[in-house]
Amino acid sequence: MRREPFGMSAGASRLSDTERASDGGSRYRLRDLFTPLDTLLVSGGDPRLALDPKDRVNAYGCAPSPAPDVWNFASSTASPISQAGYDRAALAREELVHKSLFDEVEVAFDARCEDMRDELRGHLQLSPRVEIVFSPSGTDSQLHALFLARAVLGATTVTVVVGADQTGSGTVHTARGRHFSTMTASGFAVRKDGAVVGLAGDSIAVPLLDPAPGIAIRPDADAAVLRAVETSLAQGQRVLLQVMDSSKLGWRSPSAVCLDEIARRWPGKVQVVVDACQARLGRRRLRSYLDRGYMVLITGSKFFGGPAFSGALLVPKGLSRSLDRVGELAPGLFHYAGRSDWPKAWTTLRSRFERRPNFGQWLRWEAALAEIGSYYAVPGAFRAKALTQLAAGIDSMIALSPSLRAVPAAFDEAGVDDEEFAQRTIFPFMLLRDGKPVSIADTGAVHRALARDMNDDITGSAADRQVAAQRCLIGQPVRLERPDAAPQAVLRLCIGARLVTDAWSADVTQAQWNLQHMLDRIAHVLVKIELLLGRAAAVPTQPVFEV
Repeated sequence: MRREPFGMSAGASRLSDTERASDGGSRYRLRDLFTPLDTLLVSGGDPRLALDPKDRVNAYGCAPSPAPDVWNFASSTASPISQAGYDRAALAREELVHKSLFDEVEVAFDARCEDMRDELRGHLQLSPRVEIVFSPSGTDSQLHALFLARAVLGATTVTVVVGADQTGSGTVHTARGRHFSTMTASGFAVRKDGAVVGLAGDSIAVPLLDPAPGIAIRPDADAAVLRAVETSLAQGQRVLLQVMDSSKLGWRSPSAVCLDEIARRWPGKVQVVVDACQARLGRRRLRSYLDRGYMVLITGSKFFGGPAFSGALLVPKGLSRSLDRVGELAPGLFHYAGRSDWPKAWTTLRSRFERRPNFGQWLRWEAALAEIGSYYAVPGAFRAKALTQLAAGIDSMIALSPSLRAVPAAFDEAGVDDEEFAQRTIFPFMLLRDGKPVSIADTGAVHRALARDMNDDITGSAADRQVAAQRCLIGQPVRLERPDAAPQAVLRLCIGARLVTDAWSADVTQAQWNLQHMLDRIAHVLVKIELLLGRAAAVPTQPVFEV
């Protein structure tokens, strides 16, 4: 298979085979660290990170360097890197270069990754015995979870995916142990949907959208999950159950009652992994999942606002104890991990993987940790107040707009474990024209136009043109399909950690002004949407891109 240099994506600078052979592994990897920071930040990922040659943004509309002039309410999708995150990545690179002058770069890199595990555990208030497997994306982490589940269950495993219609687009592939792109983050060219050697298997999709008219969570979600698990076990298979907390629309499923029933009826036969890639759950709730023996998928992007992509798999202490004795490895997994991705405690497992630093993945996590640390440095009472106040304002503005129709929140079991996330943070809505939903193509076109200066394309007053000129990001279109009905698409306004961090001030009056300023910006975004809908001819019409 064709490969790129370690830590570099297909678009990054390359070294020839001759240079590699003459330079030695450690030395050429150290030289990679002197690649421009913007290039490093989009390296070591899959093709979704590639920059458009004209606009210099990735498929999510985000540049590799800070863009303070772009208003960001897109944390369900991806966020531009903040100045604080960018500065931390720059400093981390300088420190690694310095340490690599006294030791091999792989050794210094490995030590830094272990320090990052400790830092992330500290921010999330996790036990030191919870292990962390880093990855380039939540999608890569799904393959890690599948491998670990098979190692623990010791039998043929089928993956039951709850919320299959509202998770990442790669899950349809990773749930079956298949490649989700044509190039891995490690630079291996692969065939999309081809089997990952040693991991290929079956999956069962449990969608959450109610087939009835309207947009709502299906009322029989728990029953559908139980049927899927029972059917798989009756066929002699073990089950990796991927539950949703939360989906692209902010939905959670199945219920805690359903999960208790599964644990009671089929002990030792079902391994649960929680898709918490959105990271929209309280730390107590996160710990409760791990205490029950569930693995948890998270990302440093999405709610926390680090640059895409930065994935991690949290492994509970009971499960972790058995993983260092893993016998047979899935050969295809070598394309999806390097030694430093695995925790140092798993010495035997780690020893089977190459010393392959992924500098892009590491720097994106450095930036994400800056955001996570800043968020949890804000007092908990203010975090809860900010989310509540922003949510109330967004709900009110969507309800008042004649061009938007809100998607109702799903039934939720919010409680003390949810902390500030008892309040929802994703606000999906459908676009309307003359009271009717607009097409998927028009929804995508409006989304793209929001991210552009449309001053020259909108005729009207000076105030209208000022609104049209402002570049803003919101959550990308989510395509919703049901049998016997035309597909629909919704957009999303999102509250992310950075909004809370930016709003915080020890001065109560200043903090309140900051929150109101953010609500004013959201109102501005909604006015721009209405201007774009009212002037459809001015909106570009390229194909819609979905996450």
